[in-house]
Amino acid sequence: MTSIDEALLLETAANHGVPAPVVRELMARARPCLYLVPYDEVPESRRGSTRPAARTGGLPALPDGVNWPDGKEPLVLSVDCAALPRGVLDIELPADGHLLVFTEIEYPPESSAVLHIPAGVRTEERPASYELDGEAGEIRVYEPRTLYPVPGLNFDGEWEGGPQISAFLDGNGNGDGGGAQDALDSFEEAIGDLAFGGHRPGVCVQIGGFSDPWDMAPDTGELVLLAQLAGQAIDYNVFTMNLIVGTREGIAAREYAGLQYEQQC
Repeated sequence: MTSIDEALLLETAANHGVPAPVVRELMARARPCLYLVPYDEVPESRRGSTRPAARTGGLPALPDGVNWPDGKEPLVLSVDCAALPRGVLDIELPADGHLLVFTEIEYPPESSAVLHIPAGVRTEERPASYELDGEAGEIRVYEPRTLYPVPGLNFDGEWEGGPQISAFLDGNGNGDGGGAQDALDSFEEAIGDLAFGGHRPGVCVQIGGFSDPWDMAPDTGELVLLAQLAGQAIDYNVFTMNLIVGTREGIAAREYAGLQYEQQC
């Protein structure tokens, strides 16, 4: 689990004018995540221990008898589960093998798929060309980019609803109503950067945690975030946010057919 030393947490809060009871309430609404970023965005303090764990784009390596999903969506992400840091996430991913994500990032997908390819299974790279009803077709292939995992921490989008936080924002705590919002926003940003080990990336792939949507959050009720993919993390010219959610139980059981996909732009 991503954690921050309590003394450092309270010191950071004091620097931003946020009282300790508000800090504890805010942290209760935090969840750990993994950011998948290019090597040059890995904080220097983590570069000595990090190793590649994912790739955007490219062609899928699939076992015998397994082909591109029927919708012919592009491969946008491949995750080496064994290369992810252990004990960080609060959702259960496979301990090994690869997760492959097929979806459209340029317009709302009609269908999408997440496949788990077990470790040790013989695989072969599949071509992007195909034939359908006697006509040749070509699946979009994005430029491969190697990504590295960095633990992080983010917050429930509705964190302002807690009683201590509400009182602080209303000016009834140790702050005033006008400056309390700025203090909380700057503290939240500072804590996220501390957990990441540097300035958090604005454009990236995220596994787990809370979503950072451009519109309504899809991870509500029993649904939690499996992955969030910024279009620009896959193709610099694509400005979309692509979110994949499911239940904790379904994700743990690898029931990926039940996942839900949402695109925001």
